Amino acid sequence: MSSMRRWLDDAHPHFAKGGRFEKYYALYEMVDTFLYTPPDVTRTSPHLRDAIDLKRVMSYVVVATLPCILFGMWNTGYQAHLAMQALGITGVEGWRGMILSLLGVGYDPASMYDNVMHGFSYFMPIYFVTLLAGGFWEVVFAGVRNHEVNEGFLVTSMLYALILPPTIPLWQAALGISFGVVIGKEVFGGTGKNFMNPALTGRAFLFFAYPAQLSGDSVWTAVDGFSGATALSLGQQGGVPAITGAGIEWMDAFFGSIQGSLGSTSTLACLFGAAFLIYTRIASWRIIAGVFLGMVVTTLALNAIGSDTNAMFAVPWHWHFVLGGFAFGMVFMATDPVSAAHTDTGRWIFGLLIGFMTVIIRVVNPAYPEGIMLAILFANIVAPLIDYGVVQANVRRRIKRRGAVA
Repeated sequence: MSSMRRWLDDAHPHFAKGGRFEKYYALYEMVDTFLYTPPDVTRTSPHLRDAIDLKRVMSYVVVATLPCILFGMWNTGYQAHLAMQALGITGVEGWRGMILSLLGVGYDPASMYDNVMHGFSYFMPIYFVTLLAGGFWEVVFAGVRNHEVNEGFLVTSMLYALILPPTIPLWQAALGISFGVVIGKEVFGGTGKNFMNPALTGRAFLFFAYPAQLSGDSVWTAVDGFSGATALSLGQQGGVPAITGAGIEWMDAFFGSIQGSLGSTSTLACLFGAAFLIYTRIASWRIIAGVFLGMVVTTLALNAIGSDTNAMFAVPWHWHFVLGGFAFGMVFMATDPVSAAHTDTGRWIFGLLIGFMTVIIRVVNPAYPEGIMLAILFANIVAPLIDYGVVQANVRRRIKRRGAVA
């Protein structure tokens, strides 16, 4: 019996077995077993032994996001301090400025401590509101269905917070995660039954509900009064020369020291996460490779076609790889084991489709500079059809093989 279960049984009998609030105990157990093996055992057949359970899978994904989280906090503060220097701003007002002052945080872009703490002051409120709002709906649906609250929401909340801009109002963050959890997951039965990624569903809802603030046409920098174009918007205007002319080099985009969402700007940090997820066999390397190859092949084809009026046709694949949220989506969103394809061949097709559509949306669609989010959601919708087609093709092939043998 876990220490938290013993404490709840002794101090709060309503949470004990058969107690009034027993169904909400899983919320506490989720915290207690995040790093430890739960005491549950299988009591009915069939018996299955595996070193990986749902808790461990979700814990590994959270660990894989740590490089993105840490770098994202540093970059958020770093970009804010650069903007403050450009605008001649010497401090931050309100509660955030008061807390930073108490912690001895300055506004020097060369100080790692200043950058990380300033970024933390933006990331933590967004993540806390996300946990509060999304966790509320998880508990509500668990209570109605008499189901346990599992660790799946930990991953959803983390990924959702990392793809939000640091400037997003907290009420919008709560609204988006509510939509993602309720409409993207719970109405279909909860964890393991959703056909779309809940974090991306919530982010897509915010994009369509508040396009002026969340379309990504303008940079998201945590300083009032600062404005500018994103690298992808610059690419639409004048291709790579426009991007480099704004002071953004390829290595800057690769390391992630450019404006963007809270935790999705660093391709390098995403690759660290990819290596960990592939090593632990949590993420499918076929999907990651498929997304990458789909992007490269489509980009090379558009480069060969060319255009006199659309500068994005000339943007090479290595720039698409590091711009926007491509790497983050490829590693953490496309590989969602629930909403992705499940057959090996289907995973290749699924990944190739995402890479293809991402580039097509970026290059051909003039109204939206990013493409990975919508590409993944579309692929989530057709993933069951992909698997069905692969299974049926295998069935027909086996029937023909048996006929030939006979």
